[in-house]
Amino acid sequence: MNGTKFALLLMLTGAATFGAAWLIGNAYVFFAGYVVLQYIALATAWNVLGGYTGYVNFGTAAFFALGAYTTVVLHKLTALPIPIMMLVGGLVSGVVGLGTGYLTLRLRGAFFSIATLALAVVVQTLITNWNFVGGSRGAYIVRPPTAPLLGIDYIQYLFLIMLLLVVLVLATARAIERSRLGYGFATIRDDEVAAEASGVPTLRLKLLATTMSGAFMGMAGAPLPYYVTYLDPASGFSLAYAVNGVAMPLVGGTSSWLGPVIGAILLGTLQQVATVTISSALNLLIVGLMLVAFVIVAPNGILGLLQDARERFRRPFAGRSQA
Repeated sequence: MNGTKFALLLMLTGAATFGAAWLIGNAYVFFAGYVVLQYIALATAWNVLGGYTGYVNFGTAAFFALGAYTTVVLHKLTALPIPIMMLVGGLVSGVVGLGTGYLTLRLRGAFFSIATLALAVVVQTLITNWNFVGGSRGAYIVRPPTAPLLGIDYIQYLFLIMLLLVVLVLATARAIERSRLGYGFATIRDDEVAAEASGVPTLRLKLLATTMSGAFMGMAGAPLPYYVTYLDPASGFSLAYAVNGVAMPLVGGTSSWLGPVIGAILLGTLQQVATVTISSALNLLIVGLMLVAFVIVAPNGILGLLQDARERFRRPFAGRSQA
């Protein structure tokens, strides 16, 4: 299936998803669905750098929050449509990702991961002390009751926007996998020293990966102020974004665009069910238990587990054909 057909399939799936949520007729479906879609975009964005290139990024919350606080700034300065705010938030986070990559991508392994964690701390400290965006006391955003032009409920509008972002992010991730860029990322992940010796422009590719990953994270975070209506550093830089952004691709599998989707739907749905039935305090506990279980049972995630099962199923038939 070529890229155009895949994008059309994603759009049809997105339209069916929105239609199904509309037919259910429960407003909470759109509230919960927005969160799951947000995690799909966030997990896929993390996987561009962490899965395809092999550089584990612990600064997910920083890029996500930069997109959210970009919206707060634009909301205070001028009235722009949310899609435009998402593009600006993606641009800001992408530029920060490029700068971060330039400064840290000569580091490898755990040193790079620690550097991205330090980035999150620095950005959170700056936001906490920036009074224009509310500082430590936070900022309120007045959410309109209905969406402009469309006339639908604003939460449904946010759900639709996030759905379109997911289509864009997934189409881009799949295109990367099947391109020379994806092969270049894979060489860095498998053996960066050998890739450099073979003439692969590793630094350029890593900078591109950090920029794309950061931009998509920023776009995923940009609608957040309108969703929560109150944003403070504790919620914008929540540990849930950092943990889920890493855990969801690992649970689903980092070898393909489909892995982060599976992990985000599984963990995101479990967390929403736990929030409604028990308490939101269990969300990170669920993620931690699932992550430990998959590291032990299926270190390559659900996709790796399915691939191993398929190989075991084919092995007896392959032996018979050779005989």
